[in-house]
Amino acid sequence: MLVVREIKENFQEFVVGLKKRGFLGVEQRLKEIIELDNQRKEVLKSLDETLKCSNQLSKKIGTLIKAGNREEAKKIKSETSEIKGFGKNLSNKLQGIEKVLRDKLYELPNIPNVKVVAGQSEEDNELLFQKGELPQLEEYNQPHWELIKDYDLVDFKLGNKITGAGFPFYKAQGARLVRGLINYFLDKGIAADYQEVQPPILVNESSGLATGQLPDKEGQMYHLSDSNLYLIPTAEVPLTNIYRDTLLAENDFPIKIIGYTPCLRREAGSWGADVRGLNRLHQFDKVEVVQVSTSESSYDVLEEMKQYVEDIIDSLELPYRMLRLCGKDLGFTAAITYDFEVYSGGQKKWLEVSSVSNFENYQSNRLKLRYKTQKGDKKLAHTLNGSALAVPRILAAILENNQDSKGIKMPSVLHPYLGFDFIEK
Repeated sequence: MLVVREIKENFQEFVVGLKKRGFLGVEQRLKEIIELDNQRKEVLKSLDETLKCSNQLSKKIGTLIKAGNREEAKKIKSETSEIKGFGKNLSNKLQGIEKVLRDKLYELPNIPNVKVVAGQSEEDNELLFQKGELPQLEEYNQPHWELIKDYDLVDFKLGNKITGAGFPFYKAQGARLVRGLINYFLDKGIAADYQEVQPPILVNESSGLATGQLPDKEGQMYHLSDSNLYLIPTAEVPLTNIYRDTLLAENDFPIKIIGYTPCLRREAGSWGADVRGLNRLHQFDKVEVVQVSTSESSYDVLEEMKQYVEDIIDSLELPYRMLRLCGKDLGFTAAITYDFEVYSGGQKKWLEVSSVSNFENYQSNRLKLRYKTQKGDKKLAHTLNGSALAVPRILAAILENNQDSKGIKMPSVLHPYLGFDFIEK
């Protein structure tokens, strides 16, 4: 959530930032927020003065009663009753203004970093580098949705029978490959000083609001109406919410956590010929890394996280590239995002497998996550996260890029995790 004080201090910067995202009527929306905040402050000032007056009169009544002057005390009591009624009205008015202000702030996304270009669509994302040689496959090569049938690794028909489309069953070596990838990703994180956490996969509404999935992505999340709980679309939600309503000290940093969870997304409107097989699912496995930092160090942390993800992909012997997302393609809560894509030889296309983002203080303002500096000042922390990594598309690329007439070769780093180095029919 944007900070109103910062909007007031840097109005034009916020106008430019929101226009980068293609938002219309930006100036008016920001002016409405500023006006509401000014009204909030005026009502709050009046309420404070009213409560102060009420307290003073209450003390005076006590003094008069002790002195035996009950008639005078009775007169002032009547006056106090009127003031309390006035105070209650002010309190209700304040709550109404705060709700409208909060709702209007919830409608606005984060402001893009200056490095983020405006763009019109994902076609305008900036390609920063590409590494690794594209696989030279034999003429008969197949996409992964054919390979998983041939080698009996994943069963979509069974998933559809038990649950529905987008909920696959992994079988035999396919299931071991999923488990091996998860364990490998977790071990890499632990070696990089991330603390492993196994979070719940259901969160309450407050958690969804705090990290920005609500109300922005409400239609994409599975909701249990009887308990008002949501199935998580990413481990980012429970992991970041660990620090909701928290005041940290500077010596608490660095804060680095890693967690594996299944992720569940409705993916409404996302189906088509371009999302076959494992490319897009309703349920998938992902290992997520989250960091909380000071405002001064978050971009150094971002560079560290980018390198961490790059090293994992590189170790899997997959060709990959990194892009910086443009304003139109940037996630609602992110100030800047770098996508990592791997090349999928059977499909002859690039697949996104990780997004690494800095949210600056946008999430922490919702989270009420602050830290106290050595000087005693309280500041909003910065939050960052990254996929490290999402399993299905990595699995798809491994199968497609390593196929030959004999079978499918596994990356060497996975051999200890799998118990096999080759998949054959």
